[in-house]
Amino acid sequence: MRFDVLTLFPAMLEAVLGDSIIGRARAKGLVELNFIDIRDYTENKHRRVDDYPYSGGGGMLMEPQPVYNAYMSVAEGLSYKPLTIYMSPQGRVFDQHTASELAGEEHIILLCGHYEGIDQRVIDEIVDMELSIGDFVLTGGEIPAMAVIDAVSRLVPGVLAASTSYENESHYNGLLEYPQYTHPRQWHGREVPPILISGNHAKIEEWKREQSVINTLKKRPDMLKKAELTDKDRALIDKLNS
Repeated sequence: MRFDVLTLFPAMLEAVLGDSIIGRARAKGLVELNFIDIRDYTENKHRRVDDYPYSGGGGMLMEPQPVYNAYMSVAEGLSYKPLTIYMSPQGRVFDQHTASELAGEEHIILLCGHYEGIDQRVIDEIVDMELSIGDFVLTGGEIPAMAVIDAVSRLVPGVLAASTSYENESHYNGLLEYPQYTHPRQWHGREVPPILISGNHAKIEEWKREQSVINTLKKRPDMLKKAELTDKDRALIDKLNS
């Protein structure tokens, strides 16, 4: 899978995505990441990428031409149009379902805005989708872009040791993950739940499911409206709510 990120701060992305699981996936060739510096595609000697907006108000706006030139450095000559996503607080809120959708793409371009944003004309010209990581505003699109790359890349086959590494995680099936424990069996007077050391795998799986439902009801009850619940799950929720 290939990601090209159009950004003013390529070193920022490399510092984070050059390490850990994503770094190893890159080394194995499972994920290709390219960070394109928009400043390299300006048409003035000062490498300026912004100007005052016609609408007035505070702040500067990124000019369309450097963004377009950076985009064309990736897209020109391709026989297809890469899915181009603008990281924007006005976009569709990114979630695990969206990550799963994007994991089916072969090539994604992520556009990171800065200052007061980007001239609308180039957005209209090249962008296929706008994504937000939440209802708040950051100083630029780099952190959201890194979040999208991380969430999507770990769904690419081979990036994690097995699909079960993410299938049981929070949000994958519409529920939060169950609590997890490791050694020692007793810590600060707190015991590992006996069921987890019972050796009864069927009962352990049943416990995990129950705990996921309980965890979701306690922390994110709004998620239960969309989760795929069994009759047993619903009975548990009714019991806990009574």
